[in-house]
Amino acid sequence: MTRDTETTGRMKRSPDHEDEILDVRRHQDPGRNRLTPVLRLPPDVALAVVDGLAGLVREAHRGEREQPTPAGALKQAQEFEEGHVFMLEPPFEGFFADRYLMDFYDTAERDLCSRMHLHTGLRFVRMMTGPETTIRVSSLSPLTVRPVPPSWTGPLATFTDALPGTPAGVHRDRHNVIVPPNSWVDMQIPRGVSHQFNAVGPNAVIDSVHPEESIETLREEMSGYRMMAQTIFLAKDKSPADTCADTTAPDAGAPR
Repeated sequence: MTRDTETTGRMKRSPDHEDEILDVRRHQDPGRNRLTPVLRLPPDVALAVVDGLAGLVREAHRGEREQPTPAGALKQAQEFEEGHVFMLEPPFEGFFADRYLMDFYDTAERDLCSRMHLHTGLRFVRMMTGPETTIRVSSLSPLTVRPVPPSWTGPLATFTDALPGTPAGVHRDRHNVIVPPNSWVDMQIPRGVSHQFNAVGPNAVIDSVHPEESIETLREEMSGYRMMAQTIFLAKDKSPADTCADTTAPDAGAPR
């Protein structure tokens, strides 16, 4: 990162900036993300879980539209590039973690991919998919995938392609793992490690725990708990869906 990061722990130049960009040519991940396959579910059960959790997010956003949060108060219904989010469990005095739910956008429907990014604090996420929906998880570093449980059929599909939207003459490998339909996969995201989520299909949610929400807000000198302000992007613009909707390696015909 920068000397400021090394001496103070801060990552952001402007603490409250919600669209701060880091030069992808210079960024090197300080660690790797780790994925743990957890569970495969019957389609009807998976859909019930996803719909139930997504319903909480949608209800929170309906409430926000009808009665907007007053200025200066904690806004629990927020938006991110991958979808609508709801701070289900905010931090409180003596407990510095919080919990978000995110209702994914369908990448193909919007014809937009979220950007590669990193966070100023570590994250733990559980990705849950329903029928006819996958989540493509990507990083600039290879993702560690832990062994699947005995009830799981086959390994998670993985492949590498080129990160889209880089400056002219710049190539960065993008490492991808596909979360299949009707499944739960956990992901541990170390602070400052690049990642990107894109759901293809209508039925996907994330249950995300931020174990150092208050700490990172103080460390970065932010004025409030806003996920977008705790994000640093590695691209200026979003790319079209055809750069993230595929679930196989380019020209390969099958994941590797």
